[in-house]
Amino acid sequence: MKKPSKRHQAAVKLVEPNKNYTLPDAIGLLKKFPRPKFDESVELHFQLGIKPDQTDEVVRGSVALPHGSGRSKTVVCFCKGEEVRSAQAAGAEHVGGEELVAKIQGGWMDFDAVVAHPDMMREVSKLGRVLGPKGLMPSPKNGTVTPHVAKAVKEIKAGKIDFKSDKTAGIHVACGKVSFSDQAILENAAVAIKAVYQAKPQSAKGDYVKRVYLSATQSPGISLELSSIASKQQEE
Repeated sequence: MKKPSKRHQAAVKLVEPNKNYTLPDAIGLLKKFPRPKFDESVELHFQLGIKPDQTDEVVRGSVALPHGSGRSKTVVCFCKGEEVRSAQAAGAEHVGGEELVAKIQGGWMDFDAVVAHPDMMREVSKLGRVLGPKGLMPSPKNGTVTPHVAKAVKEIKAGKIDFKSDKTAGIHVACGKVSFSDQAILENAAVAIKAVYQAKPQSAKGDYVKRVYLSATQSPGISLELSSIASKQQEE
Protein backbone atom coordinates (compact mmCIF):
# COMPACT_ATOMS: atom_id res chain seq x y z
CA MET A 1 0.00 0.00 0.00
CA LYS A 2 1.27 3.46 -0.90
CA LYS A 3 2.35 5.50 2.11
CA PRO A 4 0.25 8.64 2.69
CA SER A 5 2.02 11.87 1.77
CA LYS A 6 3.34 14.20 4.44
CA ARG A 7 0.62 16.68 3.43
CA HIS A 8 -2.11 14.07 3.95
CA GLN A 9 -0.65 13.01 7.30
CA ALA A 10 -0.55 16.65 8.42
CA ALA A 11 -4.22 17.04 7.46
CA VAL A 12 -5.21 13.90 9.36
CA LYS A 13 -3.68 15.36 12.54
CA LEU A 14 -6.08 18.32 12.31
CA VAL A 15 -9.15 16.07 12.40
CA GLU A 16 -10.30 15.08 15.88
CA PRO A 17 -10.79 11.29 16.08
CA ASN A 18 -14.41 10.10 16.37
CA LYS A 19 -15.75 13.66 16.13
CA ASN A 20 -18.69 14.58 13.91
CA TYR A 21 -18.50 18.17 12.68
CA THR A 22 -21.26 20.56 11.71
CA LEU A 23 -21.12 21.44 8.02
CA PRO A 24 -19.79 25.02 8.59
CA ASP A 25 -17.10 23.72 10.96
CA ALA A 26 -16.13 20.96 8.52
CA ILE A 27 -15.71 23.50 5.73
CA GLY A 28 -13.58 25.70 7.98
CA LEU A 29 -11.40 22.72 8.88
CA LEU A 30 -11.09 21.68 5.24
CA LYS A 31 -9.71 25.13 4.41
CA LYS A 32 -6.95 24.62 7.03
CA PHE A 33 -5.59 21.48 5.39
CA PRO A 34 -2.22 21.78 3.59
CA ARG A 35 -2.95 22.46 -0.07
CA PRO A 36 -1.46 20.82 -3.18
CA LYS A 37 -0.47 22.91 -6.20
CA PHE A 38 -3.88 22.55 -7.88
CA ASP A 39 -7.38 23.68 -6.92
CA GLU A 40 -8.91 20.59 -5.35
CA SER A 41 -12.54 19.63 -5.82
CA VAL A 42 -14.74 19.48 -2.73
CA GLU A 43 -17.02 16.47 -2.44
CA LEU A 44 -19.68 14.99 -0.19
CA HIS A 45 -19.56 11.23 0.33
CA PHE A 46 -22.74 9.52 1.52
CA GLN A 47 -23.07 6.00 2.90
CA LEU A 48 -26.71 5.05 2.52
CA GLY A 49 -28.85 2.45 4.26
CA ILE A 50 -30.24 1.04 1.03
CA LYS A 51 -29.95 -2.37 -0.61
CA PRO A 52 -27.74 -1.54 -3.61
CA ASP A 53 -28.57 -4.83 -5.35
CA GLN A 54 -32.28 -3.95 -5.44
CA THR A 55 -33.18 -1.90 -8.53
CA ASP A 56 -36.07 -0.19 -6.73
CA GLU A 57 -33.66 1.16 -4.12
CA VAL A 58 -31.12 2.70 -6.48
CA VAL A 59 -30.77 6.39 -5.67
CA ARG A 60 -30.31 8.82 -8.53
CA GLY A 61 -31.00 12.43 -9.26
CA SER A 62 -29.60 15.74 -10.37
CA VAL A 63 -29.19 19.15 -8.81
CA ALA A 64 -28.16 22.61 -9.98
CA LEU A 65 -25.49 23.97 -7.65
CA PRO A 66 -26.06 27.68 -6.97
CA HIS A 67 -22.36 28.44 -7.37
CA GLY A 68 -21.52 25.78 -9.93
CA SER A 69 -19.10 22.88 -9.49
CA GLY A 70 -16.05 24.84 -10.57
CA ARG A 71 -15.51 22.41 -13.40
CA SER A 72 -16.14 23.21 -17.04
CA LYS A 73 -18.07 20.41 -18.76
CA THR A 74 -17.88 19.50 -22.44
CA VAL A 75 -21.41 18.75 -23.63
CA VAL A 76 -22.60 16.57 -26.50
CA CYS A 77 -26.11 17.24 -27.77
CA PHE A 78 -28.05 14.95 -30.10
CA CYS A 79 -30.63 16.90 -32.07
CA LYS A 80 -31.63 18.03 -35.57
CA GLY A 81 -33.12 20.97 -37.40
CA GLU A 82 -33.67 24.24 -35.57
CA GLU A 83 -32.55 22.69 -32.29
CA VAL A 84 -28.97 22.43 -33.57
CA ARG A 85 -28.46 26.17 -33.58
CA SER A 86 -30.18 26.54 -30.19
CA ALA A 87 -27.96 23.89 -28.60
CA GLN A 88 -24.83 25.50 -30.01
CA ALA A 89 -25.92 28.92 -28.76
CA ALA A 90 -26.49 27.40 -25.30
CA GLY A 91 -22.89 26.21 -25.20
CA ALA A 92 -22.90 22.61 -26.45
CA GLU A 93 -19.47 21.88 -27.94
CA HIS A 94 -20.60 18.94 -30.11
CA VAL A 95 -24.03 18.86 -31.77
CA GLY A 96 -25.30 16.35 -34.31
CA GLY A 97 -27.18 13.17 -35.08
CA GLU A 98 -26.27 9.84 -36.64
CA GLU A 99 -22.75 10.98 -37.52
CA LEU A 100 -22.11 11.82 -33.86
CA VAL A 101 -23.44 8.42 -32.79
CA ALA A 102 -21.03 6.76 -35.24
CA LYS A 103 -18.12 8.84 -33.93
CA ILE A 104 -18.76 7.68 -30.35
CA GLN A 105 -19.19 4.09 -31.52
CA GLY A 106 -15.75 4.48 -33.04
CA GLY A 107 -14.22 5.16 -29.64
CA TRP A 108 -14.40 8.94 -29.25
CA MET A 109 -15.29 9.91 -25.67
CA ASP A 110 -13.91 13.42 -25.23
CA PHE A 111 -16.94 14.86 -23.38
CA ASP A 112 -18.47 15.03 -19.91
CA ALA A 113 -22.25 15.18 -20.42
CA VAL A 114 -24.85 14.16 -23.00
CA VAL A 115 -28.21 15.74 -23.87
CA ALA A 116 -30.63 14.31 -26.41
CA HIS A 117 -33.89 15.32 -28.05
CA PRO A 118 -36.55 12.56 -27.69
CA ASP A 119 -36.65 12.22 -31.49
CA MET A 120 -32.99 11.16 -31.43
CA MET A 121 -33.26 8.43 -28.79
CA ARG A 122 -33.73 5.64 -31.33
CA GLU A 123 -30.20 6.36 -32.57
CA VAL A 124 -28.73 7.29 -29.18
CA SER A 125 -29.99 4.01 -27.67
CA LYS A 126 -27.31 2.26 -29.75
CA LEU A 127 -24.77 3.82 -27.38
CA GLY A 128 -26.23 2.27 -24.23
CA ARG A 129 -23.33 -0.14 -23.70
CA VAL A 130 -20.82 2.65 -24.22
CA LEU A 131 -22.42 5.52 -22.30
CA GLY A 132 -24.27 3.53 -19.64
CA PRO A 133 -21.26 2.20 -17.68
CA LYS A 134 -19.78 5.72 -17.60
CA GLY A 135 -23.00 7.28 -16.31
CA LEU A 136 -23.39 9.35 -19.47
CA MET A 137 -26.50 7.82 -20.99
CA PRO A 138 -29.15 10.56 -21.30
CA SER A 139 -32.39 9.97 -19.38
CA PRO A 140 -35.72 11.75 -18.89
CA LYS A 141 -35.29 11.25 -15.13
CA ASN A 142 -32.37 13.68 -14.92
CA GLY A 143 -33.64 16.00 -17.62
CA THR A 144 -31.09 15.08 -20.28
CA VAL A 145 -33.69 13.63 -22.65
CA THR A 146 -35.89 16.61 -23.41
CA PRO A 147 -37.40 18.58 -26.31
CA HIS A 148 -35.88 21.65 -24.66
CA VAL A 149 -32.26 20.76 -25.36
CA ALA A 150 -30.94 24.34 -25.14
CA LYS A 151 -32.29 24.68 -21.59
CA ALA A 152 -30.73 21.36 -20.56
CA VAL A 153 -27.36 22.38 -22.00
CA LYS A 154 -27.47 25.73 -20.18
CA GLU A 155 -28.23 24.00 -16.87
CA ILE A 156 -25.29 21.64 -17.24
CA LYS A 157 -22.98 24.51 -18.18
CA ALA A 158 -24.21 26.48 -15.16
CA GLY A 159 -23.32 23.70 -12.71
CA LYS A 160 -26.01 21.04 -12.78
CA ILE A 161 -24.64 17.70 -11.62
CA ASP A 162 -25.97 14.14 -11.59
CA PHE A 163 -25.57 11.57 -8.83
CA LYS A 164 -26.26 7.86 -8.52
CA SER A 165 -25.69 5.29 -5.79
CA ASP A 166 -22.97 2.71 -6.48
CA LYS A 167 -22.65 -0.99 -5.67
CA THR A 168 -21.54 -0.19 -2.12
CA ALA A 169 -24.60 2.02 -1.42
CA GLY A 170 -22.41 5.09 -1.64
CA ILE A 171 -22.99 8.41 -3.40
CA HIS A 172 -20.28 10.92 -4.24
CA VAL A 173 -21.38 14.47 -5.05
CA ALA A 174 -19.14 17.37 -6.09
CA CYS A 175 -19.97 20.68 -4.40
CA GLY A 176 -17.32 23.10 -5.59
CA LYS A 177 -13.62 23.85 -5.30
CA VAL A 178 -11.44 24.58 -2.27
CA SER A 179 -10.86 28.06 -3.70
CA PHE A 180 -14.59 28.82 -3.37
CA SER A 181 -15.60 30.95 -0.39
CA ASP A 182 -16.82 29.13 2.73
CA GLN A 183 -20.32 30.45 2.06
CA ALA A 184 -20.35 29.24 -1.55
CA ILE A 185 -19.27 25.74 -0.51
CA LEU A 186 -21.84 25.77 2.30
CA GLU A 187 -24.69 26.74 -0.02
CA ASN A 188 -23.64 24.22 -2.68
CA ALA A 189 -23.31 21.45 -0.10
CA ALA A 190 -26.67 22.26 1.49
CA VAL A 191 -28.41 22.03 -1.89
CA ALA A 192 -26.63 18.75 -2.70
CA ILE A 193 -27.52 17.21 0.67
CA LYS A 194 -31.16 18.21 0.25
CA ALA A 195 -31.24 16.64 -3.24
CA VAL A 196 -29.88 13.32 -1.94
CA TYR A 197 -32.42 13.26 0.90
CA GLN A 198 -35.25 14.03 -1.51
CA ALA A 199 -34.13 11.21 -3.81
CA LYS A 200 -34.86 8.58 -1.12
CA PRO A 201 -36.62 5.59 -2.75
CA GLN A 202 -40.05 4.81 -1.34
CA SER A 203 -38.99 1.18 -0.87
CA ALA A 204 -35.98 2.07 1.33
CA LYS A 205 -36.49 1.12 4.98
CA GLY A 206 -34.64 2.07 8.16
CA ASP A 207 -31.96 4.75 8.33
CA TYR A 208 -31.63 6.21 4.85
CA VAL A 209 -28.40 8.18 5.40
CA LYS A 210 -25.90 6.43 7.68
CA ARG A 211 -22.80 8.59 7.28
CA VAL A 212 -21.73 11.70 5.37
CA TYR A 213 -18.16 12.90 4.88
CA LEU A 214 -16.79 16.10 3.43
CA SER A 215 -13.42 15.97 1.69
CA ALA A 216 -11.20 17.52 -0.95
CA THR A 217 -9.52 15.59 -3.77
CA GLN A 218 -6.44 14.63 -1.76
CA SER A 219 -7.64 15.21 1.80
CA PRO A 220 -8.95 12.91 4.51
CA GLY A 221 -12.70 12.80 5.02
CA ILE A 222 -14.38 14.87 7.72
CA SER A 223 -17.35 13.14 9.32
CA LEU A 224 -20.46 15.32 9.43
CA GLU A 225 -22.96 15.54 12.26
CA LEU A 226 -26.04 13.73 10.95
CA SER A 227 -28.47 15.03 13.57
CA SER A 228 -28.11 18.64 12.41
CA ILE A 229 -28.33 17.62 8.76
CA ALA A 230 -31.45 15.52 9.32
CA SER A 231 -33.20 18.22 11.34
CA LYS A 232 -32.41 20.76 8.64
CA GLN A 233 -34.07 18.52 6.03
CA GLN A 234 -37.17 18.16 8.22
CA GLU A 235 -37.42 21.93 8.61
CA GLU A 236 -37.40 22.35 4.84
